[in-house]
Amino acid sequence: MGEGSELDALRRGDEAAFVDLIQRLHGPMLRLAMAYVADHHVAEDVVQEAWLTAIRSLDRFEGRSSFKTWISGIVINHARSRRRKESRFLTFTSLLRGDEADRRGPTVDPSRFGRDGAWRELPTTWQNIPEDRLIGAETLDRIRSAIQDLPPKHREVIVLRDVAQLDAAAVGDLLGISAENQRVRLHRARAAVRKSLEEYLA
Repeated sequence: MGEGSELDALRRGDEAAFVDLIQRLHGPMLRLAMAYVADHHVAEDVVQEAWLTAIRSLDRFEGRSSFKTWISGIVINHARSRRRKESRFLTFTSLLRGDEADRRGPTVDPSRFGRDGAWRELPTTWQNIPEDRLIGAETLDRIRSAIQDLPPKHREVIVLRDVAQLDAAAVGDLLGISAENQRVRLHRARAAVRKSLEEYLA
């Protein structure tokens, strides 16, 4: 079923179409919410609120973006609102932590490059690591933890691009950032996650 006919089915109140949509999008929406709120239960609440908003707003969806991009924007708005409410209970130290994270130094150790800018020490290759370890639960937990430790602006970009798998144009529209800004944030996020994995898999 194409997206247009699927939306028509949703607007008619087709329960099967709604169940199919939830099965496909609920997981990515939850992971997106988790980029903004650390508590899984709060993220679930955010996603439920997003679904309710989406269903109530279906008649206003004009199709200028994909449905996935549109509902991702709804998740982001609800998650940001929830995070603002939750932040009232954060300690002063916790609030400072995010600001300090944005002022971190280079994402890759400069000593790994020569004067010509070429790699002096190539990134670790994982070809000889058993596949079951690479895709094991502990490795996935390490990836989730590394993403959660990123500064918020970097975390939301890597989640939208690499977890929700939205394209660069959609992410730029959702976050209101330039293509160059997005590239920088995504590079820093990916480099930080890779560094964490290198340490874990070493």
